[in-house]
Amino acid sequence: MPAIKSSFLDKVLGRIGRLDAEGLQTVVQRLARERSFLETLFNTIEDGVLVTDESGRVIYFNQAVARLIGLQPDAEDLQVTDILPEVDWPKILRSDNEGGAHVTRHEFEIHYPRPRFLRLYAAPLDGEAKGSSGVALILHDATEARQKTFEAIESERVQALTLLAASVAHEIGNPLNALHIHLQLMEREVKKLKRDEWRVPGDQKSTARNAQTAAPDTVEIGKKLEQYLDVAKGEINRLDYIITQFLGAIRPAPVQLKMASLNEVVEKTLALLGPEIENRGVIVKTKLMRTLTTTPVDATQLQQVLVNLVKNAVQAMTTDGTLTLQTGETSDSVWVSVADTGGGIPQEQINRIFEPFYTTKKKGSGLGLMIVQRIVRAHNGRIELDSHVGRGTTFRIWLPLHERKPRLLEN
Repeated sequence: MPAIKSSFLDKVLGRIGRLDAEGLQTVVQRLARERSFLETLFNTIEDGVLVTDESGRVIYFNQAVARLIGLQPDAEDLQVTDILPEVDWPKILRSDNEGGAHVTRHEFEIHYPRPRFLRLYAAPLDGEAKGSSGVALILHDATEARQKTFEAIESERVQALTLLAASVAHEIGNPLNALHIHLQLMEREVKKLKRDEWRVPGDQKSTARNAQTAAPDTVEIGKKLEQYLDVAKGEINRLDYIITQFLGAIRPAPVQLKMASLNEVVEKTLALLGPEIENRGVIVKTKLMRTLTTTPVDATQLQQVLVNLVKNAVQAMTTDGTLTLQTGETSDSVWVSVADTGGGIPQEQINRIFEPFYTTKKKGSGLGLMIVQRIVRAHNGRIELDSHVGRGTTFRIWLPLHERKPRLLEN
């Protein structure tokens, strides 16, 4: 498309005022041929291409879009929010108006004309410029790929057990060694306390005199014991988290749905990770909807989702970074988002971050986001990812308020 514009349209526009009737007719015929060529090209590809203007009105879609979501040929001039209510159009429009390098990726399920799992990529028509002239939406049918992924994970589960066992043994080894060393040090200090107590004479004057002498040592030993205990507790927590991650990947538990509030899950997650967040010097902001509707969720597994996302967000930031957790709801869903002000996710990594064992961290297992995705899907929810390189990343989890039913488009 850029080549056609530069080699033909730009030349024509530069001298259109000097063209006679015959010249204009030639231009129109040339444009008609190129339009026919582009329509043939777009209708040949399997991905859906849908173009909207700056207000969200559909101005073009190819045959793949009609096949994927059941649009009729006369569906142009409809609003994209009517066709794809799952898409957060206001958010996409705001990002387009801001300009700059931007990646927007959505995943969602549709039930009409048949159940499918779609990936949507949104790109502004005016590139990185501020303002908006419309948006191009690419719809990719990932149903078969998703099914193949599930089958591949299941078939490789037995082989992965060996790898996981080795990884777990390696990851557990270091904390266990640290625990062992510090427990030995604690044992030595306890023996010192016992020896000091045994040496104190029986008469009251000697006892008082020795107690005064031993007090500074006892205080110092107490401080050392507190330090060792803190280290031991930290290693135990790290060990517990590693084991939970690997066991969750190997032996996923079915969700136990009970009515609960996302706000409570967020608050418990922040209470759990508070010390770690504080040690990293990260600022925490919460924007929790006060009247948030309760929804059927497995609060324990959902907390695991938020723990993984918050840990990733905190690790992606340096000191003085800002972590923002927000909740909200629509007519049929509730949502929770985890946003950071880190370096963002490069475009070439966007499509791989949910793959098993894929990680950008030196000590990462590559299982955290895979577990997040599995738990969200088990809740019939969906994940949205919005990332700006150099500005940060936002994960938004959508959960249905009730069981979803097939939706028919209005005539």
